[in-house]
Amino acid sequence: MNHPDRADHIDFGSGHFSGRVVGKMVVHHHQPSPGPTPGALFSQPAPHPGFVGRLTELESLLDVLKPTGPGESGHGGHGDVTAAAVAGLGGVGKTALALQAAYEAQRRGWFPGGVLFVDLHGYDGTALSPERALESLLRALGVAPEHVPPTVDERAGLYRSLLSGIAAENGPALILADNAAQSSQVRPLIPGHPGHRLLVTSRDTLAQLGMYQLHLQVLPSAAAMEVLTAAVRNAQPQDTRIVAERTQAELLCRLCGYLPLALQIAAALLIADPGKPVGELAGELSSVATRVDYLDDGERGVRAAFDLSYGRLTEEQSRLFLLLALAPGEGISAETLRVSYGAPLPPRGVDVLVRAHLVEPRDADGRWRMHDLLRAYAAAKVAENGARFASEYERSRGRILDHYYERVVDAGGLLRVPPQRGPRPRFAGRDEALAWLDGERTGLVEAACWAAEPRHAEAATKLALDLGEYLGRWRLYGDAIVVYQYAINGARALGDRRSEGKSWNNLSIALRRVRRLEEAADACHRALDAYEGEDSAESRGRAWNNLGNALVELRRIEDAAAAYEKAIRVSRDCGNVRTVAMAENSLGSALNKLGRLDEAMECLVRARDAGRDLADFRVEATAVNNIGRVRRRLGRFDEALEDHGRARDLFRENGDREGEATSHNERALALASLGRLTDAIAEHHLALRIFREVGERHREAVVTNDLGMSLRAVGRLPEAAESHLHALRIFEGLGDVYHQERTAGLLAELRAPARPAPRRVERRR
Repeated sequence: MNHPDRADHIDFGSGHFSGRVVGKMVVHHHQPSPGPTPGALFSQPAPHPGFVGRLTELESLLDVLKPTGPGESGHGGHGDVTAAAVAGLGGVGKTALALQAAYEAQRRGWFPGGVLFVDLHGYDGTALSPERALESLLRALGVAPEHVPPTVDERAGLYRSLLSGIAAENGPALILADNAAQSSQVRPLIPGHPGHRLLVTSRDTLAQLGMYQLHLQVLPSAAAMEVLTAAVRNAQPQDTRIVAERTQAELLCRLCGYLPLALQIAAALLIADPGKPVGELAGELSSVATRVDYLDDGERGVRAAFDLSYGRLTEEQSRLFLLLALAPGEGISAETLRVSYGAPLPPRGVDVLVRAHLVEPRDADGRWRMHDLLRAYAAAKVAENGARFASEYERSRGRILDHYYERVVDAGGLLRVPPQRGPRPRFAGRDEALAWLDGERTGLVEAACWAAEPRHAEAATKLALDLGEYLGRWRLYGDAIVVYQYAINGARALGDRRSEGKSWNNLSIALRRVRRLEEAADACHRALDAYEGEDSAESRGRAWNNLGNALVELRRIEDAAAAYEKAIRVSRDCGNVRTVAMAENSLGSALNKLGRLDEAMECLVRARDAGRDLADFRVEATAVNNIGRVRRRLGRFDEALEDHGRARDLFRENGDREGEATSHNERALALASLGRLTDAIAEHHLALRIFREVGERHREAVVTNDLGMSLRAVGRLPEAAESHLHALRIFEGLGDVYHQERTAGLLAELRAPARPAPRRVERRR
């Protein structure tokens, strides 16, 4: 029997046994009490002062964290989820958002049981194992070190048991686990009691845990300005630099990539040097080659933040990351990435980078994108690795250029009218080709700029020149100017005078279309200089024709006519019938402006007939429209109206919207000359609608002036004045002095005290 004073042994002294006796003692070990459960625990760090810019994300988190009321199933529209994870790029502000959410939840009284905080150190080489994480939490819950169980399962059981006790005695608690790198670190921390909540931050998407995921992006530009302003103002309320230099502050935010960590570091650099203008810091960031190294305030650094994520990649993953970061354009498609990689992509290789938030997930266009500072970080990594990766990167560039060139040549043929299919078709048709060009546009432009590099000058220059059909047809003149300037430099480096001349010629067209007319004329002269001594009569003819076009816009009509005549002679000598027809058309238009109407008509009829013979709708339609203009000046308004209608139909049938709009306006002028002003006004509006849709601002202003004159003719004077004012504002924005003066004259005439009856006049361009 048990002796009452000796609980650790059994006394057989009073027993009677008739054989061999074996005694077995069962010992029960009881876990000593860890001590009283704390009533309320608040171990999280203080929230970041002046928290701004994340109100939408904050409300989304609070919607998940909100405790469920009695009898409710689920909460906040997120079902029965009791855990949430904030994931994103290093430095994007995950911890700040999580701490703010914890603070706001406490303020609302949601977690009377307390808030427990544990830093899992998932990325700095001292990651906490699940056992150590649980030990840290158990000790925060009041468990003495000697009473912490040895295994992870025992620790997890005790952790959940203590949390249940807190829930019964005080109410739900929030557990905040910061910097988790793997699901295995987090899974044992999920509380068993449904009232508690777990909030996790991680650079990786912890998709295996079934918790609510909030993917944190960089800040919008306005929110980034708020962050920068608040940080500087909190340090010194009288500091007015951000307000006084708003434009430079916006540039600084852009240079920081709207990344909260970078913004906080930039603010710290300003705070540490109260005399430094914001523009000076922005200038320093703009000029440094390694921006990620510059963004370091002595305690925090963008490079250090990125190193923690990059250091976890395998060699294959890091190679893929660098190729993605250094690919041309704003985003990279799977097709281009495969070309860059030079081999089949590793299975789920990019997925690892996406989960680590080093690469943004594929967007609706199927492209991966990367933060600007990560691109700068990758460039620095390539520079650090020296010749080994630099050589591989250059081979990748070569593969991309070859791939782009083949695709652009085929696509460009399909954009022509009529379409021209290459010997190795890569697209099913025009729509598919155009969709590809639109999708790869930024990559194509950036790759063409590689012409500045000797190793890629030839391939990139060829690519730039073959982009002309796309850039010109879709009015991408800003891109065209950049591309052709690089192509000129590349051709010069190669000593390729013919390609240099073509690049100057193409550049002249783009400059003319953005109203940089003197530069356009100069580019034509440079093209002709480059062709000098070259067997390139066909190209010289086009250059002379383009020079004439620039001179017309400069109001140098006599000089333009001479240039067109030179284009006709040169092109006729080399048998280039199409350029002859184009130049005859242009010459006829110039002669019309000079009042040499018979000569103009002869040129235009020849151009029209040649266009028909060549099945070139654009030459034919433009010539027919110009014939109508001559007939208007001859007073043959009905015939002119018919000409403009025929031109309109040709342009419309072939999808030339700018030509269609021009013809609508010419019809309006013919109708006005016939006294059909209501019909004329309707045609003006049709032309305006199209010009606005295609973004042709100069022609919009010209038509708006014409509309004003028609409105004036029917006595709608306030509307006429508004039309001329609108045209004047556009011409001022374009720097077109000639049309500014002409429009100002129309306004002055309209506002004159004594207005003579409007007389019918031919409206000059």
